[in-house]
Amino acid sequence: MKPLVGILMGSDSDLEVMKEAGKILKSFEVPYEMKVASAHRSPLLVTKYAKEAEGRGLKVIICGAGMAAHLAGVVASHTLLPVIGVPLAGSSLGGLDSLFSTAQMPAGIPVATVAIGKAGAKNAAFLAIQILALNDPLLLNKIKDYREKKAKEIENKKI
Repeated sequence: MKPLVGILMGSDSDLEVMKEAGKILKSFEVPYEMKVASAHRSPLLVTKYAKEAEGRGLKVIICGAGMAAHLAGVVASHTLLPVIGVPLAGSSLGGLDSLFSTAQMPAGIPVATVAIGKAGAKNAAFLAIQILALNDPLLLNKIKDYREKKAKEIENKKI
C-alpha cells in the first residue's frame, strides 16, 4: 500500500524518537515512509521530497528536527500538504530552540507544532491520523475507539 504519511528527520540520530510516530501509525494501519533529509546538509533532497510528496500520494508530512530545526518550515514552503513539526532536544537548550524554530513560522506557511521529543512524535502521528480520518470513516472509527478505550482505562483505574 502506498504511504499516506511521510516522516522526515534531520539526522539518523533522531530515529529513536521519530520511530514513536511510526509505531502509532502502524498500530492504526496507516502506511508511512521514513527518511533522513536535512534542511541544512541536504537542502536539495528536502526540496525534492517536499515538491514530489503530493504526487506520490502522501497526505501529511511529519518532520522531526533538533537545534535550528528548519526542516518542517522548509518542507512547508515547498508543499501545500499539512506539515507537522516535532521539535527535538539536540542541544544544550533541551529542545526549546527547536520548539521556537518550528513554531515561529511566517504567516501563510503554517507548521502544526507538537511537544518536544517522544510525546511530540506520538502526537504528530495522532494528528496525522485525525487529518486523514476527515476523509476515511474507518480510520475515524478507529480513532474514536482508541479514545474511548483510553477513557475507560482511566475510569477503571483503582488506587
